[in-house]
Amino acid sequence: MPKSLYIAEKPSVAQEFAKALHENLARRDGYLESENSIVTWCVGHLITMSYPDKYDEKYKKWSFETLPFLPREFKYEVIGSVKKQYQIVRGLLNREDVQTIYVCTDSGREGEYIYRLVAMMAGVPQSKTQKRVWIDSQTEEEILRGIREAKDLSVYDHLSDAAYLRAREDYLMGINFSRALSIRYAGDVTNYLGGKYTPIAVGRVMTCVLGMVVRREREIRSFVKTPFYRVLAKLEYKGHSFDGEWRAVQGSRYFESPALYKENGFRKREDAEQLIQMLQTVDPQKAVVVKAEKKTTKKNPPLLYNLAEIQNDCSRYFKISPDNTLNVIQELYEKKLVTYPRTDARVLSSAIAKEIGRNISGLRGYGPAGEFASEIMENGSYKGIGKTRYTDDKQITDHYAIIPTGQGLSALKSLPPLSQKVYDLIVRRFLGIFYPPAVYQKVSIESQIGTEHFFSNFSVLTEEGYLKVAYRPEKSSASGSGNGDAAAGADKASGVKDTQEASKNESEAAEAEVDQEFLETLRSLRKGSSLDVNGYEIKEGETSPPKRYTSGSMILAMENAGQLIEDDELREQIKGSGIGTSATRAEILKKLFNISYLSLNKKTQVITPTQLGEMVYDVVFASIRSLLNPELTASWEKGLTMVADGTIDSAEYMTKLESFVSRHTGNVKQLDNRAALRRNYDYIAQFYKKTGKAPARKRSTAAKKKT
Repeated sequence: MPKSLYIAEKPSVAQEFAKALHENLARRDGYLESENSIVTWCVGHLITMSYPDKYDEKYKKWSFETLPFLPREFKYEVIGSVKKQYQIVRGLLNREDVQTIYVCTDSGREGEYIYRLVAMMAGVPQSKTQKRVWIDSQTEEEILRGIREAKDLSVYDHLSDAAYLRAREDYLMGINFSRALSIRYAGDVTNYLGGKYTPIAVGRVMTCVLGMVVRREREIRSFVKTPFYRVLAKLEYKGHSFDGEWRAVQGSRYFESPALYKENGFRKREDAEQLIQMLQTVDPQKAVVVKAEKKTTKKNPPLLYNLAEIQNDCSRYFKISPDNTLNVIQELYEKKLVTYPRTDARVLSSAIAKEIGRNISGLRGYGPAGEFASEIMENGSYKGIGKTRYTDDKQITDHYAIIPTGQGLSALKSLPPLSQKVYDLIVRRFLGIFYPPAVYQKVSIESQIGTEHFFSNFSVLTEEGYLKVAYRPEKSSASGSGNGDAAAGADKASGVKDTQEASKNESEAAEAEVDQEFLETLRSLRKGSSLDVNGYEIKEGETSPPKRYTSGSMILAMENAGQLIEDDELREQIKGSGIGTSATRAEILKKLFNISYLSLNKKTQVITPTQLGEMVYDVVFASIRSLLNPELTASWEKGLTMVADGTIDSAEYMTKLESFVSRHTGNVKQLDNRAALRRNYDYIAQFYKKTGKAPARKRSTAAKKKT
């Protein structure tokens, strides 16, 4: 009797498929079988690309004579540690009674690659029907839908092409550039630092990330703090005191003066003191309101979580790494609590929007936020979500945003507290989109003393809207309620934006949050109203350097690589493509930590380069500089997306890749810049010397004597 074979990526996922089939599946060695079906699994990757020495023994020795290494046909081999499971899967794929193969690996480029390699190595006969199951969660309904709507595997051939190319790209760049740079420079780097010989590791994505961190560190080192001085007037109206910040607007005696740092501050304290002396001569000491604006503003709920956004928030709130965050969400996914985590989308698909009531309804049993789910179901606010900015099929490639399924709540109690907190974060972001905007009443006052103008801004939250469900770090948890005001700007954090960030003192006067009574008093102000002046104050501040990346803001910076690119045309061209993918970014960071190119402060999640990392940066900068540029890395990723879309073919992409690798490998062979790099190493060393230890150069001398 013909049977259907289901191949999952991991044993735990295979178990969920087996349950969903509702067949009497008996356990076998490495698979489950019933009268109609067989369910088996990979263990992640079963196949890998062979090292160069498998092509020819001559490649065992690293030398310029064997570079560039550009094989005409790539070789693959079974990973030794999982050989038994591969043999089992291969046998099942080729069983005569297996007629239809359902590919149930993770729905994405990497999952596609895992199966295609196995199928290629196993030699699956063309006579067998192969279908691709594409699901967004592991709930029974979604699994059965995925099986029911499975498409022919050939529909995903372009995605498979992109997967193969991504692997070959990383392989060729890693093999050729790592070998070339190690041959040329690794001896010098090792001797300088002392210790065991360390080859130089280079990668398409990881080297770019290293470059971002080193450049940021050097910006911080070279930053020179600039003091500035702001002048505040102490104003009073009907018993309410508040500040007015001076600005040198048109009409001021200081308008466009070289003494200014910015329009709201001076470079020297003496100039600020001189301004106050002048203001004190104005008689009477009253300020006249020249403009009073009252307005209502609304703040919409943020978009839903994709992987990068939640990795950033978990880094900020819980001080955990992106890799840890992904592991937590993966577990939530496998427990049927949330949808597929490796997604770049922050919106719903139109299809899921039509059925979203099921997700919300299921959350009524989730204690910390159940009341909000019930409220949404009762008022029916979820019914129109398909026509809002939170639903957009055009913004979705493989999967929609990470949302709770509304199922699996019984498993939540057995999970660690951290997993419960992350789940709570996802639930609250999700429920928030079904609430109205938060509403603020704001008042802006411009007052005048003599020829000088002062500015005051106030706001009060009048309608909580979505904020009553949004996550609050200090109160929200999966074990208690978390209503009220939220970390409303949680979705604004960005590793890109903070390159321009300065201290609060450097910016214009912050908007003051006041109570309703105070605001109503201020709303009564009109043009011409008089304010008492109770003196003046000088506020000293200083400019601040760019912030170091945290593990979370780095993930966002990688996702939004286009914002790091100055060229407008290129930025638009690679729009939607970042550095790496949602599935790989955390792993790339982890590798950079493991090879000691970057250092992570686990308490703060702040990332800094190591001395070795900076030296490798200088080596790459002096040899294959383009590897450090976000433009190149993001454009390669854009190319892979175009292959997956069928816009360009694999041969065209491969030709460009081989040309790039060959050209730059050849350039490294011709370089003679080791002396100049040695001067760079000496300069870098001063930032890494530890008290009581010999400088790097002396250690390297000692190391040389041992050899």
